[in-house]
Amino acid sequence: MPKILIVRLSSMGDVIHNLPAVTDLAAHYPNAELHWVVEEGFAELPALHPAVVRTIPFALRRWRKKLLAPVHRDEMRAFRDRLRAERYDLVIDSQGLLKSALVAKLTGAPIAGYDRRSIREPLASWCYDQKLAVSRSLHAIARNRLLTARAMGYQPGEAIDYGVQPPAVDLAWRPRGDYAVLLTATSRDDKLWPEADWVGLGQSLARRGIVPVLPWGGEAERLRAERIAAQLSGAVVAPRLLLGEAARLLADARLAVGVDTGLVHLAAAVGVPTIALFCASEPGLTGVLASGYAVNLGGYGRPPALAEVEAAVAGALA
Repeated sequence: MPKILIVRLSSMGDVIHNLPAVTDLAAHYPNAELHWVVEEGFAELPALHPAVVRTIPFALRRWRKKLLAPVHRDEMRAFRDRLRAERYDLVIDSQGLLKSALVAKLTGAPIAGYDRRSIREPLASWCYDQKLAVSRSLHAIARNRLLTARAMGYQPGEAIDYGVQPPAVDLAWRPRGDYAVLLTATSRDDKLWPEADWVGLGQSLARRGIVPVLPWGGEAERLRAERIAAQLSGAVVAPRLLLGEAARLLADARLAVGVDTGLVHLAAAVGVPTIALFCASEPGLTGVLASGYAVNLGGYGRPPALAEVEAAVAGALA
């Protein structure tokens, strides 16, 4: 039974984009033991896939704040020792960064990754035993699937299956009837969709008997969600959610509409009809992609109009 380690550290969207590759791998090697190294803040995500038997948290974002702190040195040493003790048959670095390649090297196992023409940081490819060519013009999901397939010697199929199984958690605060999740927050202000348009969309949903639910992360995002919800009769501002709870919330929704953020990719991954709004980036290589209803609207400097989003909502509900 091969023991395989996936190295995909961050960010949320990138981690989610690697899940279909795990589904493919598990289908072709059902007896494989799959582990995954991921930034500790995203450790819940690989655990949502039943084929991932062990998630190994990586805390670089926290460690690098005080690299010389004794407690951090101890944690880094324990992380290295844990990787070496597993004795992997193969490590697949789908991130293609020097930091992910160095994590892979800690295992002492053979490593597969992108060749220098396919990779984001060419220096990282020197760490790999298998250097695999995968076009950079493909969507991130297709790149991950092809890299893993070529490393393991199979051909991926056409259908996209994220394999996500949201936990059966009780979200007692949720609306009892139909609801739509509005993902209004993102880390960059230039990626935000205007609040007035969110209000207009919420009103349109309410006329259809669908309650808007607005999650948030940080304090500024909570305040934004509350401002929008205050103008929508019956709208619900969610409490702070763990990623598993967010997956459950999204999976049970009628649809999700969101800006360019990790949670909009999680919506596509759990199979809910998803509409992604792009205002300051292009969706071609990293937009939402799924076998079900997943639509990308807008682009760099071209935020989608409210009427365009409402038309996509009508298509999702149909």
